[in-house]
Amino acid sequence: MKNALKKGWLKKLLALAATYGVVQLLISVGIVNDYLQATLATICINMVLAVSLNLITGFTGQFSLGHAGFMSIGAYVCGIITLGNPTLPGFLLGVLAGAVVAAVVGCLVGLPTLRLRGDYLAIATLGMSEIIRIVFLNLEVTNGAAGLNGIPQFINWTWLFIFTAGTILLIVNFLHSSHGRACISIREDEIAAEAMGINTTKYKVISFTIGAFFAGVAGAMYASYFYFLKPDLFGFLKSVDILVIVVLGGMGSISGSIIAAVLLALISTVLQSFPELRMVIYSLVLVVIMIFRPQGLMGSREISLSLFKKWSEGLRGRKQKEVA
Repeated sequence: MKNALKKGWLKKLLALAATYGVVQLLISVGIVNDYLQATLATICINMVLAVSLNLITGFTGQFSLGHAGFMSIGAYVCGIITLGNPTLPGFLLGVLAGAVVAAVVGCLVGLPTLRLRGDYLAIATLGMSEIIRIVFLNLEVTNGAAGLNGIPQFINWTWLFIFTAGTILLIVNFLHSSHGRACISIREDEIAAEAMGINTTKYKVISFTIGAFFAGVAGAMYASYFYFLKPDLFGFLKSVDILVIVVLGGMGSISGSIIAAVLLALISTVLQSFPELRMVIYSLVLVVIMIFRPQGLMGSREISLSLFKKWSEGLRGRKQKEVA
């Protein structure tokens, strides 16, 4: 059993190292130019946001529309600290501080609101996100509606990879723990979970706090890469964009969130040449996918070798029936 676990971790580490090495090589030789690097940064930030929201919505079953608010906290805290201390330690401190402040706010907001369910919870979290945006809009330290400009850029492919891979690995490990299984049991049947002695409010707040923490990390990544912030960037539509990625990939699938984040970023990039029809085509693609695949691209499954084996066996079975 231990040897199997070690082999599994070794395969994952080798796959991560290969991914990092290939992309770094493409950047070094100039194949991935500045425009593609910006797209890559957007993909990584969306991955962190989607995976962290999936923990709340997909695995714990809490319908949240406030993720952009936590992202804005991480972005502004990191931006302000980095502007005051434009060094690498200052940047790392900004990322940590932004994530911690977002997690604290998530915990404080989660305690009263997570007793609600369904649409009521969505409305409460949406209201919380708008309150955060209005606060940033009226603070002097955030420069109000004019926004923060000239934030030092420390984020490169190496830091993008570290934060993205680290977020995914930590959330996957949490889901495989007893706490993660408790969160999943709440999604499946909250009443039955309570009957089995699970403190549902406690685990809702835990998942909400962890999700807010990593949304703060995503916000810090955004601030350090794109070096300009204004409150309008983190409005209602941003929360909806993140939710679209989660639903498209599959509620309760980390692999689905990753695939959907890449797919939507690529579709958006390809449609840049058609500004008049961009949002129409983008929306049409989503509608078609939801009609023919309402459970999302991955459903609640994860990509694994066993899944590929099942698919190949299914294809072989179909071919044999056709031949027969």
